[in-house]
Amino acid sequence: MDTFPSAQPSAPTTTALPEANRRRVATAAALASAVEWYDYFVFGIAAALVLGDLYFPAGSASAGVLAAFATFAVGFLARPLGGIVAGHLGDKRGRKPMLVLALTLMGLATTGIGLLPTYDTIGVAAPLLLVALRIVQGIAVGAQWGGAMLLATEYAPEGKRGLYGSVVQLGVPIGVVTANSVFLLAGAFTSESAFEAWGWRIPFVVGVFVLALAWYIHVRVEETPEFRQAERALAEKEKGEESSPLRTILRHHLGTVLLAGGSFAVNTATFYILITGVLDYTTRELDMERGAVLTVSLCVSLTQLVLIPASAALSDRVGRIRIYALGAVGIALWAVPMFLLIDTGSLLWLAVASFVASCFLSIMYGPQAALFAELFTPEMRYTGASLGYQIAAVCGGGLAPFVMVLLLEATGTSMAVSAYVIGLSVIALVSIKVLADRARSR
Repeated sequence: MDTFPSAQPSAPTTTALPEANRRRVATAAALASAVEWYDYFVFGIAAALVLGDLYFPAGSASAGVLAAFATFAVGFLARPLGGIVAGHLGDKRGRKPMLVLALTLMGLATTGIGLLPTYDTIGVAAPLLLVALRIVQGIAVGAQWGGAMLLATEYAPEGKRGLYGSVVQLGVPIGVVTANSVFLLAGAFTSESAFEAWGWRIPFVVGVFVLALAWYIHVRVEETPEFRQAERALAEKEKGEESSPLRTILRHHLGTVLLAGGSFAVNTATFYILITGVLDYTTRELDMERGAVLTVSLCVSLTQLVLIPASAALSDRVGRIRIYALGAVGIALWAVPMFLLIDTGSLLWLAVASFVASCFLSIMYGPQAALFAELFTPEMRYTGASLGYQIAAVCGGGLAPFVMVLLLEATGTSMAVSAYVIGLSVIALVSIKVLADRARSR
């Protein structure tokens, strides 16, 4: 089995924990991930549907969408900052406080976007404030993933780290399903003009409820046993050169961080192409109906609720790398057929294309939390895992919808987008191969 033995905790500390405590922590981590990603995804959907016209009035629809997607990407550029700050503090002060802070920031920023006046009301201040709030969203989600992931994996019983880590990964499809559902409901109960005037704001304002979850985690969830153990080790060398987890990562483990990011960029890129880029492409270029496309996205995301934990559980038995690499290979092989099917303009073939792609994404995403956790020791795990994930988010996810529109405008063919996905797949497979070789040599 491909594991990373040098990254394992020196003494297991979770075997004696009450099962009820484990379930409470796992549930809290899953909910934290779900509401955080919900808040993050509603921006991507709104960027594809309405934000371009409302906040970036321009001479063409493409220019407005590009501006909205550029603002979407800004949130990704801010994610490493959240990962660095929360990772450093999370490795020194605890996983829980950073997760609570991330949830609070996200709730405030998302609600702020829902209440933000448009360009017609306050002029250039509107897009500037939108960008600022998007940056706060990026910082929040950059800080959140590591905290939620470590709460789940560091409470996991022996041999089930992959499965427990997958409850945090489930936050993504749950967030997508919820975001799409709220947008569908807002569209169903408002006219087209009312939706563009105020209906699109409803999904953002709902984000205020994340603050209640932040308070619950603050009051009811305990710090992880592995952090307590790592905290004692850090205290012994607090005055030494290696007392900074960030410094240790940058000096001695930067290669591992970059390989982790390279291995995952194709997953985030393909995912955001599917949920935002394709939404814009099918409604604006292929004249497909908005509600139908959102429904397809919702239904496909529901299948991930089964596939993600299944692939994670399988990785506990046969190894992370094998399952992870299988997903990356599948994404590469499906990149061309996926867009050939989407280009038909058929809702059925769009569903097939999205479903198959989603299967490969789930196979790769399921074991990813445990894999990244096992790359680093507990005292620098929040920093290392967060940086690897957020590098992938910037290089893959954040730029993907923007790059997709540019490629379509420049080439006039969706095959250029397929080539982009295949290129990222090659980078992923090379990175995975190097990580696997390192694991075997330990």
